[in-house]
Amino acid sequence: MAQAHQGTALITGASSGIGAIYADRLARRGYDLILVARNRDRLISLADRITNETRRSVEIVDADLNDRAALAGVETKLKQDASITLLVNNAGVGTHTPLLDSDVDAMTRLIDLNVTALTRLTYAAVPGFVARGKGAVINISSIVAISPETLNGVYGGSKAFVLAFSQSLHHELADKGVQVQAVLPGATATDFWQTGGLPIEHLPKEIVMSAADMVDAALIGFDRRELVTIPSLHAGEEWEAYEAARRTMSTHLSSDVPAPRYATA
Repeated sequence: MAQAHQGTALITGASSGIGAIYADRLARRGYDLILVARNRDRLISLADRITNETRRSVEIVDADLNDRAALAGVETKLKQDASITLLVNNAGVGTHTPLLDSDVDAMTRLIDLNVTALTRLTYAAVPGFVARGKGAVINISSIVAISPETLNGVYGGSKAFVLAFSQSLHHELADKGVQVQAVLPGATATDFWQTGGLPIEHLPKEIVMSAADMVDAALIGFDRRELVTIPSLHAGEEWEAYEAARRTMSTHLSSDVPAPRYATA
């Protein structure tokens, strides 16, 4: 049975890996698609397959989101296309190279993509969602957002931004009809590792999830309206305890006097 039309989902980093799986799954859920990525040939191939299998409308935008002019074009589309009901901020880059061995210009480009582009696209989409009283943003973060020692610190810092930004967005927008979800994948079988110089085969297989399993789990979390979804965390109560402790501490973080432990003798 055909799925009811859900509007249009714009997905960044959509030509392969996690983004391509989101494209497939969302089309099957009834979304038309706008697929954004640098590799035009891959986009065309994916769009043709999805259109043939689902009969959904698929538009492609070959754009490098590290290029400000190209990014501005996607922002304009998000501002002007009222059919867009879902933004999936999946485009990103990472590295496992230690901080002191990393090129600072490459790290700046990482921040530009993982933080600046994601922020600008969200700013472009959300006012329209609020005006229409309906919309959703899925931000692909990472487990390094809460475990920054695991990989490169700039990458961890960028994904911590995505998590904090999502939590703040949810706080501001939950009563305005806008759903926000931050997805924190663990090691996932995508080109991420090969691009960073560490083939996936070199990782313990018991820590690596397939991209399809990751996205399917994340979409269940989305359906349940989870703010934070960590597909690979089996002990969900650990996140609940972590978040409860954070919220409790947040009410004690500002005071007009220093804590007694910092008192001078």
